[in-house]
Amino acid sequence: MRYRLTFVAGVVLGYVLGTRAGRERYEQLKKSAQQFAQNPAVRNTAETAAQQSREFAGKAYHVVSDKVGDRVPDSVAQRVRTLRERTAHGPAEDDWGTSNT
Repeated sequence: MRYRLTFVAGVVLGYVLGTRAGRERYEQLKKSAQQFAQNPAVRNTAETAAQQSREFAGKAYHVVSDKVGDRVPDSVAQRVRTLRERTAHGPAEDDWGTSNT
């Protein structure tokens, strides 16, 4: 109950302070967030994290498919084989519009 009360108090306080700050403060925060997101260092870090997550997902995919490949229905196993063959021929083109660098 204490945590709910704290949460509700935080929401109320945030709402009151937000309405008092007004539209100008909102626009100022929005502009700051956009500048932060467009910073080259931030973009490079985000791209590096995305690349590392793709590599990790690929490794996890192979480990899981090797361990459970015998215990899944044939239709699923065929799909896994198809995906494995596709990834074995080199990195696929990125569907998300980011570079693979």
